Amino acid sequence: MPGPRLFRSRWAALLWAAGIVWFAYDFTATAPHATAAGKPAATDATGQAVDAADLAALANSVVQ
Repeated sequence: MPGPRLFRSRWAALLWAAGIVWFAYDFTATAPHATAAGKPAATDATGQAVDAADLAALANSVVQ
């Protein structure tokens, strides 16, 4: 966090805030690629694609 010295200058504070906004945009702009249906592709922890059969097997194992 910047000290109070940074905010003595409006321009320095404006540049600091612009950097924070730029970082936030850059961080959130890296979304997963969408599939043909327009939804992001579902993947597991290893990055492998997950289909409905995999989800049904998972749901079945959790219920028991």
